[in-house]
Amino acid sequence: MASTDKPADPEYRSSSSSPAPVDYFKFDVILRFLLFAASVVAIVVMVTSEQTETILFNGFPLRRPAKFRYSPAFIYFVVAFSVSGLYSLISALASISVIKKPDLKLKFLLHFLFWDALVLGIIATATGAAGGVAYIGLKGNDHVGWQKVCKVYDKYCRHIAGSLAVALFGSVVAVLLIWLSAYSVHSRVPK
Repeated sequence: MASTDKPADPEYRSSSSSPAPVDYFKFDVILRFLLFAASVVAIVVMVTSEQTETILFNGFPLRRPAKFRYSPAFIYFVVAFSVSGLYSLISALASISVIKKPDLKLKFLLHFLFWDALVLGIIATATGAAGGVAYIGLKGNDHVGWQKVCKVYDKYCRHIAGSLAVALFGSVVAVLLIWLSAYSVHSRVPK
């Protein structure tokens, strides 16, 4: 006698062969707030980097200040992380709204993927430019006669180094956001 169970029959198969994609939007919100915090901290530390020292110039003592706004690379850094902070705050609020309206998830994921990549490019170039200027300040360049600045302006250089460290953390968070969005989009594509 034949069995009535026919698991191979299409009629008896379950309609959902693949599990529902995992929702990572709560993790997305956390990463966006981390990027916001890193942006704000990097800006505050950079903007407060200021020190005035007395240096000898042709045998005469001069009081010379060192401020972040004396370097175009540091100004670009502050502007770039201001953009990053504003973007991360707006996108975190958008991500929270997507949690409440799940039918918009795929559309927002695609937008987040594009804008996160753009913001990563902006903050990575700003961090690289500021890091290059900071390295010259730390090591100098004997070949062209540039003096080491950090042996005189040590507090100023520590502020710059701290700001760059937080900026690198922010860049890693931006990379994680891109990976998370790309993985979420990939997991939603039908196979």
